[in-house]
Amino acid sequence: MNALEPVNHQQLILQEIDRSPISLSHKKDLYFKKGEDPLAHTNTLKYFYFIMSGKIKIYDIDFETSKEQTLYMLSRGDMFDTVALLDGKPNEYISEVLEDAHVIQVPLEDVQEMILKDADFRQYFYAYIASQLKAMENLAVSLSFYDVYQRVLQLFARFTKEVDGKPQLNVIDNLKHDDIASMVGSVRKVVNRSLQKLKQDGIIDISRKNIHIKNFQKLLDKLSI
Repeated sequence: MNALEPVNHQQLILQEIDRSPISLSHKKDLYFKKGEDPLAHTNTLKYFYFIMSGKIKIYDIDFETSKEQTLYMLSRGDMFDTVALLDGKPNEYISEVLEDAHVIQVPLEDVQEMILKDADFRQYFYAYIASQLKAMENLAVSLSFYDVYQRVLQLFARFTKEVDGKPQLNVIDNLKHDDIASMVGSVRKVVNRSLQKLKQDGIIDISRKNIHIKNFQKLLDKLSI
């Protein structure tokens, strides 16, 4: 990652939904409270979902070891489930609302029609899938080759955006350390050590459970070592 990504890129999908010539008359607004499991109340074989606000964690867990791995952290502008939409098979993920969420439910056939007939939406949809695939590739490589400190650096680099000319950590800035550990394939105790090292290195600051990027260039320098 060589530069900060524009903060408004997630707005594009919401604009595409509003301006699409395809009728979304069957869309439905769903609201979920913190702690709820949206996948227990939805059907990804019949419907597709656009995240309008809030924060939803999609994860898997090994029930024998209780080890958890976060696969996606969905927030405003994200979509779910692109995999079920494409292959028509049910997922076996678990979900949890981390912040009260507003989700738009759209029948799969409507979204498929948008992909076929709306060139702008189609372009964004495929770009979104590519970004998700890239994130999965990066996670696999990270788990295989890098220590937890490097994984946390990579995670922060991925979610740092530019706001008013300054780097700002988004989506994961106020997560519990358990959730950050789940995203990097580790445990809270190890992640806490990494966060303290990042703080000592002058890369981040932690206040009231929020993480702030203090020196983004130093973060990038650490990644390049």
